[in-house]
Amino acid sequence: MDYSKAQFERAYGTFEQLPASTMPEIVFSGRSNVGKSSLINKVFNRKNLARVSSVPGKTITINFYSCGNDAKIVDLPGYGYAKVAKSEKTRWANMMEQYFNSGRDIKLVVQLVDMRHPATADDIMMMEFLEHTGIDYIVVMTKSDKLNKGEYKSRVENSRQELNFVDPENIIPFSSQTGENVDKIKAIIESRLEAK
Repeated sequence: MDYSKAQFERAYGTFEQLPASTMPEIVFSGRSNVGKSSLINKVFNRKNLARVSSVPGKTITINFYSCGNDAKIVDLPGYGYAKVAKSEKTRWANMMEQYFNSGRDIKLVVQLVDMRHPATADDIMMMEFLEHTGIDYIVVMTKSDKLNKGEYKSRVENSRQELNFVDPENIIPFSSQTGENVDKIKAIIESRLEAK
């Protein structure tokens, strides 16, 4: 994939607005404020490709990025922010269900979890949904630089127990500050795109 060709394409507020799936899609999913925009920017080595919101829960659109003729990057709206109105949560749930069940060419979901804390009930529900539907995914544990060595080791071990249904190789600590494991994440994305 030519990362240099990545560019923001369009944001969609409802499922009905989405264009037809014409090429492979790499999807980024996670709760509000988990660092999705920072991860996308790091993967594509760009400062402002994905817009980092200072207000949790503000991204309520599905954002599409094009990468030349190789793939689409899809940034899903963050979930789990308590101050979002119930109607917005319902709209989010409906949009996600329609997106994932519409036969799109989803090659990989990059599911983000804040490494400092156990996965939330919303995180687990999302992963169980992906397991149930058979959609390939990895778990990227963000903000690893916020932990000291002891905390880091403990969270890696505990996460493998908490997420015992996930292959440990697919639970990947990451820091947008240090770039930890960004090359590994890119290699996984490319391997999924190359797979038939």
